[in-house]
Amino acid sequence: MKKASAKTDNNGMRAEYDFSGGVRGKHHRALQAGYTITIHQADGATVVKEVQPKEGAVVLAPDVREYFPDSESVNTTLRSLIRLIPDKPTRSARKAPRTETRRRLASSTRAKPTKRT
Repeated sequence: MKKASAKTDNNGMRAEYDFSGGVRGKHHRALQAGYTITIHQADGATVVKEVQPKEGAVVLAPDVREYFPDSESVNTTLRSLIRLIPDKPTRSARKAPRTETRRRLASSTRAKPTKRT
């Protein structure tokens, strides 16, 4: 059985590794846009691969992935949520005429008389 080295901490990392100035997810956005991999083979040949995310690809956070292991479970859940969204109101129902809004505000901001006893 191999003994643990005295040079490592409780996480198994060596003392000379310092990640205190690191930034998590620094290149995340750039990788989402696509990237190029260049492979230099032993025989001198070079292979270049362009990696692009699939059209409409969505990346789930790790805590969400625990509940949705595959795309079918995500789609099923989103479809059930879509059914709960009410239909969009028509343009005329959304916007009230300006004069009615002013009257409503004016009447609601008036001071109400108080009773004196």
